[in-house]
Amino acid sequence: KAHIKEIQINGGSKAAKVDFVTNLFEQEVKITDDFAKDETIDIIGAARGKGSNGVITRWGCTRLVCKSHHGLRKVGCTGSWHPERVQFQVPRCGQMGYHHRTEINKKIYRKGKALKDEPHNAMTENDLTEKNITPMGGF
Repeated sequence: KAHIKEIQINGGSKAAKVDFVTNLFEQEVKITDDFAKDETIDIIGAARGKGSNGVITRWGCTRLVCKSHHGLRKVGCTGSWHPERVQFQVPRCGQMGYHHRTEINKKIYRKGKALKDEPHNAMTENDLTEKNITPMGGF
């Protein structure tokens, strides 16, 4: 399966952007071509999924007292009599995690090469030990 990445293209007119992109079709685009050292970027991804959870875990509501009649791990009151619907501010159970998140202003400290291009890619000027950035057992 191919790795697909969506990257925003800035600058120039719309026609110039389209021409630039069509020239890159079916070609390998390396990270070293797109990003520079000490550049700040925004990262978009999905949070770790945790499945379906109740209101205590999902929203941090307080448990009800032990003698409550219909259960402990619930919301005590879901709202007033009128309006005759539950408002969106009331905590409810449901999906926790796997939400769209954007982290802004992440700095690129170092650009590495592939393992086949440079087998000892964790060496620096100060640390001359021959080692790879990926741990021995993998991530």
